[in-house]
Amino acid sequence: MIKTEILYGIHPVFEALKAGRRKVYEVYITKQKDSKLLRDISELIEPMKIPLESVKPDYLEKITGSGFHQNIGAKVSEYPLISFDDILNNITPGNDGFLLLLDTVVDPQNLGALARTALCAGVSGIVITKDRSASPTPAVSKASAGALEHILLSKVTNMVSAIQLIKSKGLWIAGMDAMGDMPVFSCDLKGPIALVIGSEGKGIRPLVKANCDFLVSIPQKGGVSSLNASAAGAVAMYEIFRQRNFTARISNSERQ
Repeated sequence: MIKTEILYGIHPVFEALKAGRRKVYEVYITKQKDSKLLRDISELIEPMKIPLESVKPDYLEKITGSGFHQNIGAKVSEYPLISFDDILNNITPGNDGFLLLLDTVVDPQNLGALARTALCAGVSGIVITKDRSASPTPAVSKASAGALEHILLSKVTNMVSAIQLIKSKGLWIAGMDAMGDMPVFSCDLKGPIALVIGSEGKGIRPLVKANCDFLVSIPQKGGVSSLNASAAGAVAMYEIFRQRNFTARISNSERQ
């Protein structure tokens, strides 16, 4: 039997349709005076011959399990995880690979926010643990504003084993740690790299941390002990993005 789920929210539904990675069986939209959403979705799904059903808001809330459905939902196939081998095979010689490894991140909101930033910052794949981790549910797609529908995501049983295989592909493993002695802004992050982010409460597990090549921290002021996983990940991913995409341009400009 084919497993399905209900995506909800404007961005997740539209991005799933545009990404084309899921089978979309039916789209639901609430009866309302404003016809712009109806017009936009109708124009998008008409060539795909996907049924469009007008429903009451309480019915949409019932099938999505959320009051934040933004008047739209879709019956779709399960999220298309890819194999870890495919993640590895995408790492080719001469290509500066950029992976995000999430070690027991359990909050769906954090997973969604991290997926959104990862897509924007040029991460080529996300690896999460099968146990004690948030799964790529419709709530995560909503939290990612639909970015989850485009990112490549894989689950692994053993993060340490995954790290060893990633190292064999020539990537450096950088772990985010509040006690890390190297500020992220002082590290050379332009080469092939995998960034490891730990759980919201305990951070990276000790054995995973021991297998990182180096640990980086984010300098901060104030009384809060540390940034949460998604905020710390956003800072680090965009520092990698900045170093790869802007420092070279500045250097070229200065030589002219």
